[in-house]
Formats: sequence, C-alpha cells, structure tokens
Amino acid sequence: METGLALQARDGSFYGFALARQISESDSSALTAHGTLYKALSRMAESGSLEASWEDPSSAESEGRPRRRLYTVTAEGERALAKAQADMKAQEANLPRIARAGATFA
Repeated sequence: METGLALQARDGSFYGFALARQISESDSSALTAHGTLYKALSRMAESGSLEASWEDPSSAESEGRPRRRLYTVTAEGERALAKAQADMKAQEANLPRIARAGATFA
C-alpha cells in the first residue's frame, strides 16, 4: 500500500502494472506473480481500502493499449496501513525482549 500511495501522490492514481514495476524495482523478491497482485488489489477494493475505476477509453485508445483499472487509496486504506505499520513496530520492539527470555524458534 505504501508503494501505491507514492504512485498516487505522483500521478493521482495508480494501475496494477505500474505498481508491479515499482515493487520489482525496489525489491524484486517482493512480488511473486502479477496474478497475486491483481487478486490482492481486487480484495482491497472490495474491503474499501482502495477505490477502483476504469480509465477513460479515449486515453487508452489514443495510446493504442487496453484500458487500465485505476486505483486510489481511500482514507480507510490509509488507516489500515498506519495500523499495520504500528503493529509491525510493536512486534519488532518485542523481538529483543523475547530473545532475552530465552525463546527459541525452530
């Protein structure tokens, strides 16, 4: 979602292939398959974290390509991202404490 927000800040919205390209440029191991990405985008749109719409057909036609599904991160999506980031920081803060307690992981 962070990458989508960055693209959205730059372009006003983003589409799946641009998101995939940006993710692969920053961390090529982060994206396993485009199909997985599009399923995730669809689920996020269904949950209200993203708004999705089709671009104007004339834009695609003038560039000789298929129409793009455009996404924008909603306020709900931004809240979900902030919560996930806070949860990750809390988990990271707890890792040293767990290790000091002698926990082992198999």
